[in-house]
Amino acid sequence: MSLAPRAVLVHRRTEYEELLARHGTHGQAAFFLSSRGRSIDELVRRHDRVQQTLREVAAAVPLTWRSSRVERADLDRFLFAPQDVVVVVGQDGLVANTAKYLCGQPVVGIDTDPGRNAGILVRHRCADTAALLRAAVAPGGRADELTMVEAVADDTQRILALNEIYLGPPGHQTARYRLGPDTENGPGEAQASSGVLVGTGTGATGWLRSLWLERGSTAALPAPCDPRLLWFVREAWPSPATGTRRVAGELGRAQILRLTVESDRIVVFGDGMEADALELTWGQSVRVGIAGTSLRLVT
Repeated sequence: MSLAPRAVLVHRRTEYEELLARHGTHGQAAFFLSSRGRSIDELVRRHDRVQQTLREVAAAVPLTWRSSRVERADLDRFLFAPQDVVVVVGQDGLVANTAKYLCGQPVVGIDTDPGRNAGILVRHRCADTAALLRAAVAPGGRADELTMVEAVADDTQRILALNEIYLGPPGHQTARYRLGPDTENGPGEAQASSGVLVGTGTGATGWLRSLWLERGSTAALPAPCDPRLLWFVREAWPSPATGTRRVAGELGRAQILRLTVESDRIVVFGDGMEADALELTWGQSVRVGIAGTSLRLVT
């Protein structure tokens, strides 16, 4: 007998909850903001909207299903199961934060603040939840397969990301490394820079796009479902020992970008989750390319 589907509701603490955690009480948080010419009222209203949305989404889960809830800060410790339907309740970025911990489970994005969020990944309203859950488990249910990027280190550590992967120094220092296609002979071009960014079509609305604009790149930005990545080196420094010949490029399926570390420490993280990063030291290498898995975003 197969298990009933499980709806996993993913959410994050609101700005109001963050203030309460820092200041202890509503009154102290309100005083802190008012002393700086700000009001807590709008944060409370947004908090109430999020809580109401969570209640309505939870109520839409079929009675025959199992259900669970996980906060963003606990995603790296939560065990998703193959039969889960993941319901992300919040902002677009929360979908990206969740995607790296999944392996093909369908994802439903519910917008808690329409008009304030872009709604690129949280495309639906809470009233649509019941229909979306049915569609997620129906044979032939429609879902967009969003391309993801992965980095695999030579010690088998692995990072997945929906928007982009960053490889570089953990602070504002300069990283030293060698960079090149994984197919070439030799270690690649020696470079010194503030890091390398490899992004997907979903990430083309954020950090990747800012680099693309800053460079005046003529490369076409990928769409979210395109099997294509763009990469840019940030602030490459020319010197007698380092070059700037390879500072941008494109990766298709089966194409890999290899970075070999020549610094004390380089971090690799995805979608801004710096707390969940790989740490590589001198001599290690990491390969970046299109991930074998994609994000199934229910439409």
